[in-house]
Amino acid sequence: MIGEIKSAARHLLTTDGANLSLRAVAREMGMVSSALYRYFASRDDLLTALITDAYNGLGDAAETADAQVADRGDLRGRWLSTCHGVRRWALANPADYTLIFGSPVPGYTAPPDTLPASTRTQRVLTGIFIDGVISGGLTDPGAGDIPDDVLADCTRIRYTYLPDLPEASLAHALLGWTHLVGAITFELFGQLKDVIEARESYFDYQMRQIADLIGL
Repeated sequence: MIGEIKSAARHLLTTDGANLSLRAVAREMGMVSSALYRYFASRDDLLTALITDAYNGLGDAAETADAQVADRGDLRGRWLSTCHGVRRWALANPADYTLIFGSPVPGYTAPPDTLPASTRTQRVLTGIFIDGVISGGLTDPGAGDIPDDVLADCTRIRYTYLPDLPEASLAHALLGWTHLVGAITFELFGQLKDVIEARESYFDYQMRQIADLIGL
């Protein structure tokens, strides 16, 4: 029943966006809304379940794509494979992608227990950099022109979560993540319509350019 409720909610997300309610889900399923409260205490509980599923689906796609590169020292190949895996998942699951990367749902704040799922894809991407640093395939690029306040943020993140990753490498990883999500969002939300038809090739071109930029 929980699976059926989630399925109905996802269908509504594709037609009504984030304007989701348990009453609407109940109508979609031909049930009285009170029956749903046995499974989800509130709309926010249902949204949390959907968001967690979406993040885990994205994380599965990223981890699978990264694992497909047999040569673990091929950092650039792992980056490109992961990026394409994330894009494929987004195109196959646009409602889930929009739920986690689109406009915030009014009145909803994700609880802390969504954090492990929400960071799985970032852990794949930072893992590529960490493996490069540990193996010697990547050298610390140094702070360079990173603004001092951004460098301070990277220092905080490093010593809280990623002690094996130098601040400048972390800045590169974050830059890659930002551009990856931006490129997919730009495509998925229709901004390439009547501009670029060779979408996959253009995405690959972008990710290769970003790989150069971030030292892969």
